[in-house]
Amino acid sequence: MRQTIWAGLAACALFLGAFTAPVSAQDKAALLPSAPVVSLPSWSPLVKKAMPAVVNISAEIAPEAAAAEAHVRQEGEPGSLDDFLRRYFEQHGQQPPGSDSLSPGTRTSAVGKVMSLGSAFIIDPSGYVVTNHHVVAGATKITVILQDNSRHIAELVGSDPKIDLALLKISTKRKLPYLVWGDSNKVAVGDWVLAVGNPFGLGGTVTAGIVSALGRDLQQGPFDDFLQIDAPINRGNSGGPTFDTQGHVVGINTAIYSPSGGSVGIGFAIPSNVARVIVQKLREGGTPDHGFLGFSIQSIDPDVAQALHLDPEKPQGLLVSDVVPQSPAFKAGLQVGDVITQADGQPVLVNHDISKFIVTAHIGDVLHIVVTRGDKPVKLDIGLIKEPSPEQLTAWLTGTETANKVGPPQALGMWFAALNEDMHRELHVAPTVQGVAIGGIAEKSPAAMVGLLPGDVLTSINREPVFNPAEATTKLKAAAADGDVLILVNRHGDAQFMVLPSPGN
Repeated sequence: MRQTIWAGLAACALFLGAFTAPVSAQDKAALLPSAPVVSLPSWSPLVKKAMPAVVNISAEIAPEAAAAEAHVRQEGEPGSLDDFLRRYFEQHGQQPPGSDSLSPGTRTSAVGKVMSLGSAFIIDPSGYVVTNHHVVAGATKITVILQDNSRHIAELVGSDPKIDLALLKISTKRKLPYLVWGDSNKVAVGDWVLAVGNPFGLGGTVTAGIVSALGRDLQQGPFDDFLQIDAPINRGNSGGPTFDTQGHVVGINTAIYSPSGGSVGIGFAIPSNVARVIVQKLREGGTPDHGFLGFSIQSIDPDVAQALHLDPEKPQGLLVSDVVPQSPAFKAGLQVGDVITQADGQPVLVNHDISKFIVTAHIGDVLHIVVTRGDKPVKLDIGLIKEPSPEQLTAWLTGTETANKVGPPQALGMWFAALNEDMHRELHVAPTVQGVAIGGIAEKSPAAMVGLLPGDVLTSINREPVFNPAEATTKLKAAAADGDVLILVNRHGDAQFMVLPSPGN
């Protein structure tokens, strides 16, 4: 019996040995399944071709000018992309990123001058160079450093703080390498892109990634249509190009979001189709020559859609929240409360569908729109004019009704005050804005529930304008008796429709 057991064990050992015996490398290769060979792309030929046209910028800025620029960003004036990002994340209930914008690298020289370091690229063999406005803002001396380390003093041809672009010119006896604009309208999410620039002053650096999103809206300024890319970019990359795989410039690196101040894969670039138009305007006249239509718009949320008797599940179009008196929009017949559904034959879905026209069009161009007014479509043609001065805007108000100065009546928990010239300045609203100022708000009132604040300007009630406190009080009480009230409020220059719940609801 013992012999039988040992014989069995021996047989098992021989059987297992067939699987545990050493296997040669050749046998291992035969046993493993064949894996597909993946060939990753090399961007080396493209980089060699494009890199010579990417340059570094060294801008010498007086300390007082640098301080003024910082103050502008803190105060949130148009053109500051620091403020674009700060306000975007504040409005979305997030901690402001602070150092998240793609500001140029800076350092203070021994003589007390601030040196701004950024990136740029050549667009013409004669020496025209494109960068960001904030790289050279307030500069007393701008130096362009080519890839061969040669230095050239640059002339500022023109600058556009609202779009954050600047055009420089350097003089040289030789023809310079240059880059070609691409078509940013053909860029799709998932496309490969390369970013080249001067991060942290290190010099020419290349990074690769993809387009993460299109049409990013930072909710500030006249231009809100950024490409979002995840190619790593950092401080000092400002003004550098974003390439497609053909080596064409499809964007200009302008801002990042980062809690740490370094790249976390969220970068923003100005699309080339907008940049090309602005740069050409700067080249022709030194100024961006922005157009003006004279109206403001907002997206339609479900509450506003319901108040307008639109489908709250799929609200379509953009709501006109303000029309400037005597402006092209006013003369064309556009009215507050109109819903714009088409512009130049294309459906209107987001705000930059309109702002893109204003940025890229030329003075005299006409915007053809279709609006819904009540239940009927209305076609309107609005001509683009040169942006008026504050004095012109004030002059357009001549002959309009003046708000009567009466006591502070109360309606739905709000006290009103008449607008005057001083209050326009204090509340940061344009002199063209008419209505009544909200002087106070009672706790737990309908006004407090929807987030209204003292200093907001009430301009219309159920799409009817108001001009004085008594009128506002009467109209609010009458409207609230029939249900929720659609009001138009201007807060620090931004007009927005809100729904004020009836006290009975």
